[in-house]
Amino acid sequence: MENKNQITNMFKINYPIIQGGMVWVSGWKLASSVSNCGGLGLIGSGSMKLDLLQEHIQKCRSATLNPFGVNVPLLRTDAEDLMKVIIDEKVKIVFTSAGNPAKFIDILKEHDVTVVHVVSNLKQGLKAQSVGCDAVVGEGVEAGGHNGLDELPMQELLKQLSKNLSIPIIAAGGIADKDDIHNILQNGAEGVQIGTLFAATKESSAHINYKKAIVSAGIGDTSLILKKIGLTRAIKNSFTEKVIKLENKGVASKELKEILGEKREKLGIFDGDLEEGILEAGQGVEKINELLSVKEVFDRLVV
Repeated sequence: MENKNQITNMFKINYPIIQGGMVWVSGWKLASSVSNCGGLGLIGSGSMKLDLLQEHIQKCRSATLNPFGVNVPLLRTDAEDLMKVIIDEKVKIVFTSAGNPAKFIDILKEHDVTVVHVVSNLKQGLKAQSVGCDAVVGEGVEAGGHNGLDELPMQELLKQLSKNLSIPIIAAGGIADKDDIHNILQNGAEGVQIGTLFAATKESSAHINYKKAIVSAGIGDTSLILKKIGLTRAIKNSFTEKVIKLENKGVASKELKEILGEKREKLGIFDGDLEEGILEAGQGVEKINELLSVKEVFDRLVV
């Protein structure tokens, strides 16, 4: 793999591989393991309270001498407090998602933080560039978890972003093997962000049931649900079937929110309820057939 470009130079890493900062999955063990293998590990703050985020940052710093970052979903009501923890702990890389990065860009830049924003369309990419983000993650509809309402495939999104942006682009969505990475790096991206593949590693903090569900899933085993309240890709189960039936009936957003509740992701990913939890996963599940360590994953990705 060609391992020196704008992204490797920006983050001071060996390979242009970024591990997604996933809720209930991306703790210090996963992030530090990815960083130790030469990629960029991200702690997922979206499922953490302030003291827990601080703990994970400190443990990650003790477990790796290499750079790592934190992902912050900006829709969190305590996003400002999460940013304060990040700044106080002197983390120098922040990935933001689900909101407008302009609110925090000045304070992050004052502390020499490299800022990358996750986008799902060209308008968002141009906005992120205009407010001073250093790079963007172009996340296609193939990705697991929350998706953009445009439902743009990753390759189409990458094409639009690469033609119109001057900052580096990291591609995300359904990436699960070295061939995927090679093709993407040949088509306008300077790096890749991988989620589901790392969610199914031994170092992931997710429940073993969730990891096995990823390994067992094949072609066509994910669904897009909850378009009215936050489009999400997840492995098909009793909950997704229930939601799809309701959506086909045209139920209101309020009813969908009531069914979703507040802890559906935790129920599936962290508690391991395979039927009533949301099992967020990308379309790349068909290529994930073993529960591996992060090192074993890297050995396959960078040959």
